[in-house]
Amino acid sequence: MQDHQAEAPQIVIVGAGIAGLAAALGLHRLGIRSLVLESSTELRTSGFAFTTWTNAWRALDSLGIGEQLRRQHTQLVQACAYSIKGVEMGKLILDANGHEVRCMQRKVLLETLERELPRGTIRFGSKVVSLLDEDNVSKPRQQLKLIHLADGDVIKAKVVVGCDGVNSVVAKWLGFNKAISTGRAGVRGIAYYRGGHGLDPVFTQCLGKGVRSGYLPCDDHSMYWFFTFDPTPDQEKELQSDPVKLKQFVLERLDGVPDRFRAVVENTEEGQMMLSPLKFRLPWEVALGSVSKGNVCVAGDACHPMTPDLGQGGCAALEDGVVLARCLGQVLLLGNNDNSGKGDGEEYRKIERSLRDYANQRRRRASGLISTAFVMGHVMNSQNRVVSFLRTKFLGAVLNGQLLSMASFDCGSLTSPQIN
Repeated sequence: MQDHQAEAPQIVIVGAGIAGLAAALGLHRLGIRSLVLESSTELRTSGFAFTTWTNAWRALDSLGIGEQLRRQHTQLVQACAYSIKGVEMGKLILDANGHEVRCMQRKVLLETLERELPRGTIRFGSKVVSLLDEDNVSKPRQQLKLIHLADGDVIKAKVVVGCDGVNSVVAKWLGFNKAISTGRAGVRGIAYYRGGHGLDPVFTQCLGKGVRSGYLPCDDHSMYWFFTFDPTPDQEKELQSDPVKLKQFVLERLDGVPDRFRAVVENTEEGQMMLSPLKFRLPWEVALGSVSKGNVCVAGDACHPMTPDLGQGGCAALEDGVVLARCLGQVLLLGNNDNSGKGDGEEYRKIERSLRDYANQRRRRASGLISTAFVMGHVMNSQNRVVSFLRTKFLGAVLNGQLLSMASFDCGSLTSPQIN
């Protein structure tokens, strides 16, 4: 067993996903070093892509990578929703409403974040198995954490940030319950076109018969699509293990959708699609639970797993990264210039306050996103005749309004919060 305590950085981030790398880059921009522990041997790019709304672009601009990502992704000009029978339920002219919406390839985002970080920031193949308090008799007020890895290594940290996903070890340490299954599942896929797909920059959704599906371009050569439904337990297991059956199942259920949508799915290779159960954390757990405790906190899916019905999961993770870096920076940068000699105990209390500030800034936002996404998912996937009628006739404008409302949020910059 190797002990890395003597050379440990101040901040250890568990998980090299969107939230973890965004937080690490935000800290780096402020001149603060961190270490990111990633259990995989390389960047995890499952999920393929995600809708990047206006609020996410504000966060990306704060991190200094917005412009280079814009150049690689098509701006969407319109969002349309149709019933399974082809009846238009709602339409949004996105750029006319002052919104910037694109479909971000997860691989491109993660590689960009990694490239902007100093070499050695990410330590791959480092699976965290437990988190313990250091029993330090000589410095009882220091309250350092010992991070135990699967390979036997132990890393000491002044701050631990859990960005380790829906099955987070850090969230469990903080007292969070496991994320809850919605009983729904989501299929996501991406189709690549060497000669270009030739489709318009439009986000199209189709609703009905217990299915919510949609497709949108990432760029001129790739189309992302999704499909959510209510599977039986046996059906979910079978489809997860057989991509050929999964593709056929999706095509059979896409009854009544535009032919161009079916063509996108047909053009998707079996290795470029995946099925996963949709889980979420109860919103009051986030609103009332321990998002932070002492010198430990959580962000991203480790904090607020939500259903994909708002398209805000990845966007919220980027917000988390900016807010967390700002809160820690206000304390740690001040501490570097503070020669008062108050010692480790005072530094610990400042870190604790900064993480509490981060948690307070994110609770309401995160719990609101979870609640709204869950309700929207229920409405959009419902097969109830009354709900289906209201959805087709009246609820399109309401659903569109919620999408824009949640996308109008501004998390602020790395040095200055935004009042929303």
